Amino acid sequence: MKRRRDNIVPIQWVGNPSSNREYAEMEGPRPSDAELLDAYSRAVVGVVAAVGPAVVSVNVSPRQAGNRRRAGSGSGIVITPDGYVLTNSHVIQGDGRITTVFNDGTEAQATLVGDDPATDLAVIRCDRAGLAFANLGDSSALQVGQLVIAMGNPLGFQSTVSTGVVSALGRALRSQDGRLIENIVQHTAPLNPGSSGGPLLDSKGGVIGINTAIIAIAQGMGFAIPANTARWALPQLLVHGRVRRGRIGVAGQDRPIDRRLVRHHTLREETAVEIVSLEKGGPAARAGLREGDLLIALNGEPVRGIDDLLRYLTEWPLERSIMLTFLRGAEKLELPVTPVEYGS
Repeated sequence: MKRRRDNIVPIQWVGNPSSNREYAEMEGPRPSDAELLDAYSRAVVGVVAAVGPAVVSVNVSPRQAGNRRRAGSGSGIVITPDGYVLTNSHVIQGDGRITTVFNDGTEAQATLVGDDPATDLAVIRCDRAGLAFANLGDSSALQVGQLVIAMGNPLGFQSTVSTGVVSALGRALRSQDGRLIENIVQHTAPLNPGSSGGPLLDSKGGVIGINTAIIAIAQGMGFAIPANTARWALPQLLVHGRVRRGRIGVAGQDRPIDRRLVRHHTLREETAVEIVSLEKGGPAARAGLREGDLLIALNGEPVRGIDDLLRYLTEWPLERSIMLTFLRGAEKLELPVTPVEYGS
């Protein structure tokens, strides 16, 4: 029996639509390549027109004449109308004079508000008001293959635009202080020195990342700090000038756990953090942890290595007790410890 036309569910073409005339009539004519390219161009042009005025060049120069420190430069994105600019930590490193340059060529002096090398993010404030600004988007909604647009001032070329796609999600990079930056967005929009700190945008003009790094010997491999990481760090950078992180006063190293102990204690992971040394009078030492102990969990969450430990302490509220689970010889023990602020 022939199926009724009104019972046919429309589908998206994955092959040649001419092979099924009935579906072709229902779906309508396919857009031409020219039409698709025109729609792509309109999307990019619209984003550039909307966000371009909020993209600035960030230049750092020595405060004293004759200083041998090399001047630094990068990009930034204005995030409030009263002059707050989000950029990379590595762009503003050093005790230099910070100048912002807008796409109309005007300049404004800026001061450092907050800096977090562990996420490679920093906030500066320029001496301007009533500025065009951009909004942070939701990087958790990104999909591989999605169109992205990078803006910045690479190699001193003001207001440079490049496009690409999200090529991978969930990458990890080491920051300058050795911490792991997670959920990095890998993309194919070309970047060059000076692109650092500039925004990575979606097709609606939302800032979904802050461009941070390239692999010089590769092609089409750019990396951006996700917008959600920036959204998490921003309040602390604005209020405290830094991201407050906890520490328990230990130095450790990743180490595999004896398989017999894994089976005996029914452990979820086969690696742990071996305590190599303890800070005298630090939280862990006061709690009773010893050198040689194997830290395997915090509040029941497995600790597979140093990165897990640092990640957990970064997110945990200061001055709030954590239950440490560790192995001492063949014995599995627990002790409460209260982290203190990193750097204190």
